[in-house]
Amino acid sequence: MILLNFSHPLSAEQLRQVEELAGRKIERVIEIDAQIDPRQPIVPQVVAMADRAGLTPFEWQTLPVLINPPSLNFSAVTLLAELHGRCGYFPAAVRLRPVPGSIPPRFEVAEIVNLQAVREEARGRRG
Repeated sequence: MILLNFSHPLSAEQLRQVEELAGRKIERVIEIDAQIDPRQPIVPQVVAMADRAGLTPFEWQTLPVLINPPSLNFSAVTLLAELHGRCGYFPAAVRLRPVPGSIPPRFEVAEIVNLQAVREEARGRRG
């Protein structure tokens, strides 16, 4: 599985937690700078962000991809739309949570959210 990390670097422990939850080995982590210029339009910046993953169109559509999305909400939602277009589905996403009472602050992997499954289940609620 390929982990596209658009956020802070993940520790060895966090990567182990991801593998455990996913039931798959992480074969490669691609660190991607997700900084944007808030004075510029976001879509071209997010397209460039996705391009920095360095995957070919074939790889986007065939490799098992997991993402750690950027923290900035508009970057994250725009990136999800971009990646859906490239992959043909919503990739699963890593969700981190703070470890209660940790000093300095630490984060652990809370879950892996299967965004495609969320989408498919939501279609049933359209009525």
